Amino acid sequence: MKSVLILSATLAVALPALAQDTVADWDVTRDPDRKLTVAFTAFDNGLAIGTRCLNNSFQVLINGLPPATGEIRTLKIAFEDEEADEQRWNVGENREVAISDYPSPLARNLRKGGRMQIVVPGGAENGRNLRYVIDLPASGAAIDETLQACGRPLVDPRDAERSALPEDGLPPEIEWARQPRPTYPSGRTYTRGFATVTCLSQADGRLRDCMIESEHPMDGGFGKALLDSTRDARVRNRQGGELATRMIAFRTNFRMEEETTTGRRLRSN
Repeated sequence: MKSVLILSATLAVALPALAQDTVADWDVTRDPDRKLTVAFTAFDNGLAIGTRCLNNSFQVLINGLPPATGEIRTLKIAFEDEEADEQRWNVGENREVAISDYPSPLARNLRKGGRMQIVVPGGAENGRNLRYVIDLPASGAAIDETLQACGRPLVDPRDAERSALPEDGLPPEIEWARQPRPTYPSGRTYTRGFATVTCLSQADGRLRDCMIESEHPMDGGFGKALLDSTRDARVRNRQGGELATRMIAFRTNFRMEEETTTGRRLRSN
């Protein structure tokens, strides 16, 4: 998972050099050969936040958190005086790095700057919650550059609909008639990964306007594998009535397992 390690190293180098009250915009690093653009800012409390586009794959990462124990962790995020939003974040190979499931709407919030609270449930001693309060510098250009590098809009009216989705990604009146069944990307060396995709439902239960919200590793092919599986997926109204056009979201964890009898087995769930 080299891409996470590269950003972690970039942010770690920046930590001593940046201070919260002196940064006019987020710092930007570019590597045209790798189609990589990173915007990042760092804080005296050890946290660093970055938005990154790598070859049309977009991520938002937080570095410097207490090490996670699993592959997914919960963070509560709040901007200014808003109520904290409980979010599911993914864990990179570096256990102190968290990767957002829905990076684009989060990046559009980050660019505004201002007070941000990050709560890590059970992250302090004796299982207490750990709370970070940081003053984000507003980003007039840096975050926009990473969004535009990945073809992500600077304003998206669907952000509110995304944030209203429950954890399973389905509006209350919709259920799966046939769930996506992705296959493990062929020719890949990564032993695990994940992807999150959003789509719009149609009256006939098919899905349209599907897009990859996030994937990791960024060059693992997991986003495309999940996107391809939407062609055969179907949804329906739980009550059997007419199916409205609504946004739905789904996430798949990919893992390569070893079997003692037949060797490697590819699994997604």
